[in-house]
Amino acid sequence: MQPTPESVLAVLADFPEGVSLPRLAKRLGVRASTLLRALAPLGEAGAGWLSVQVQDDEWRIRLTEAGRARGGRMLTPDLPPLPQTQQRVAVRRVRQGHVQPASDDLLAEEVPVALEYNGISHATLLATPADLEDFARGFSYTEGIIDGPADIRGIDVQSTAEGLVVQLEIATAREVRLKERRRALAGRTGCGLCGVESLEDVQRVLAPLAVHAPLSLGVLSEALAGMRAGQALHEATGATHAAAWFDSRGRLLCLREDVGRHNALDKMIGATLRAERVDGFAVVSSRASFEMVQKSVAAGIHTLVAVSAPTALAARLAHDMGLLLLGFSRGQSATVYTYPERVQP
Repeated sequence: MQPTPESVLAVLADFPEGVSLPRLAKRLGVRASTLLRALAPLGEAGAGWLSVQVQDDEWRIRLTEAGRARGGRMLTPDLPPLPQTQQRVAVRRVRQGHVQPASDDLLAEEVPVALEYNGISHATLLATPADLEDFARGFSYTEGIIDGPADIRGIDVQSTAEGLVVQLEIATAREVRLKERRRALAGRTGCGLCGVESLEDVQRVLAPLAVHAPLSLGVLSEALAGMRAGQALHEATGATHAAAWFDSRGRLLCLREDVGRHNALDKMIGATLRAERVDGFAVVSSRASFEMVQKSVAAGIHTLVAVSAPTALAARLAHDMGLLLLGFSRGQSATVYTYPERVQP
């Protein structure tokens, strides 16, 4: 069944820079061949509501001025609202062995978030429903799906009854690489570790980091003191992790929160991908796992500071990759696990 002109224009209104034919067909729930028949009378040779351009061997469809004007007079289908980051609940607190009267408490929300690349379902994670475009950029980069932000042509967040779907449109070459990776994984016996299919896929092949400027302990102390003030969701709920980026003088430039520590790091990395990252260091309010170190190296982060301890595998990877790694970083105290010569008073 062909989509109606109204549905086509309503969906295209969500993509001011245009959208590829496969992604538009996916959003409308039809085959590409069916969609082409529906688009023909709407194009420049017909109603003139949309234009078709070829970019990197891809068809990209976008609304014309006439199409935007026409679409503005049509009703867009109602979508479920995006969930809130926290929920208020009634609780009974126990103090000194006594149950107190009912009172309110705030809980951090976590929802299933599915990531799709050019209509291909790739992963579903539980995450805080905030800063999801940053999350999509950071996850795509640290997992090696894209080589840089220019590989992402568009990001769309859709709310469904089951959760959230983040739809990314990526360059054709990156889609081909993703499909090849998925084909390589098909048929292997999964080890169940870290969401990968085999043990050799746990540690990716990454280039070691170049030697970097030293870290001042005085600057780190100031950064740690200022980090907590930016954790608004943690202050309200006590249930979220944070990842922050500080410049070399200890000024907070970016902070993201999430119920998952990996998600928080991906969100922070994704946010700093939007512009050239200022020289500095990363701080996470959690332990430093192997995956946290690997994501940091993949993102070109030279210094990772954790509030809690790293794992032994994380410390070995940090040493091999040239990453300065600190743990138990609180106040004016810290433990240096790699490259102590790069730490100054």
